[in-house]
Amino acid sequence: MISTRTPLRVTLGGGGTDLESYYRHGGGFIFAMALDKHIHITAHRPVFDDRVVLYGPQPEVSPRAEDVKHELVRAALLAHGLDDRLEAASLADIAGGTGLGSSSSFLVGFLNALHAIKGHRPDPQALAEEACTLEIETLKKGIGKQDQYMAAFGGLTTLDIAPDGQVAVKRVALDPEVQAAFVRHTHIYYTGLRRDAAVILSDQHNAMLSTDAPRRDTVSDSLGFIKDLGYRIRDAWIAGDLDGWGRMLDEHWRSKKKLSSQISWPHIDQLYDHVRDAYGVTGGKVIGAGGGGFLMLFCPGDGAALEAYMAAQNMPRLIYGIDPLGSRLAETA
Repeated sequence: MISTRTPLRVTLGGGGTDLESYYRHGGGFIFAMALDKHIHITAHRPVFDDRVVLYGPQPEVSPRAEDVKHELVRAALLAHGLDDRLEAASLADIAGGTGLGSSSSFLVGFLNALHAIKGHRPDPQALAEEACTLEIETLKKGIGKQDQYMAAFGGLTTLDIAPDGQVAVKRVALDPEVQAAFVRHTHIYYTGLRRDAAVILSDQHNAMLSTDAPRRDTVSDSLGFIKDLGYRIRDAWIAGDLDGWGRMLDEHWRSKKKLSSQISWPHIDQLYDHVRDAYGVTGGKVIGAGGGGFLMLFCPGDGAALEAYMAAQNMPRLIYGIDPLGSRLAETA
């Protein structure tokens, strides 16, 4: 019996520059943190039962791997040559479709379990690239590379993505008190909405591939600004500049909304303007590709009034920490 635990993630800077349609022109940059919220996978191979059994949000029983409807599971099993005799169960601390990279976390955790079943222990780089290959190349998902890498590496991490797609991973080490201050003042609230990130990212991807110069230039310029801002955000965290982080978070959000009309919606825009005026919030954004999930707000004060107001809007606060580890074996037996 193999069990894996794989973190979800929050992008702090550079989001969107990890798509090939952008980074192949000059590279991308991501600064992100892994949350202490996870996707849990348990898997084993029965002795005689020649079928694939999945337990989770969409349970299924299939005679062979090629018949499995869950596309991530099917692609992973076929890539590993495990055609049958497999049972797997998944649990999530936070539901998918909420902007925290859950699909890639699931895949990285599942691949890690398959490697363990076969007696392998891949390093995080190999595990991340394997997941990228399956999602982006095999399944043709219109997504980038950050989710797979953050799931595999965890921590407070930067990803420098070369034009050829090679990813250089670096850990960002902060003084524990500084890190705690950033986490304490960077609130995350659940909006209750869920969406498919690939649908929203397709707007950006198609614009970058388009021959329509005005739209392409707008998206390219916004992503260039977001990339440069990502470096500044990383430097602010390293320097312990909380106020600077709040201001840059606002800059990031205003530029990000130029990437797609689906990233925000009027209710969130109105709420954002209100909490800036009434509760001292200096910056914020919808986490992930946009369109739903979680709203991140930086509040330099004690935040109690903001938290009460958001709860009254049916948006509870997520209490979180930074997970220093990526996908790992949680239990073997």
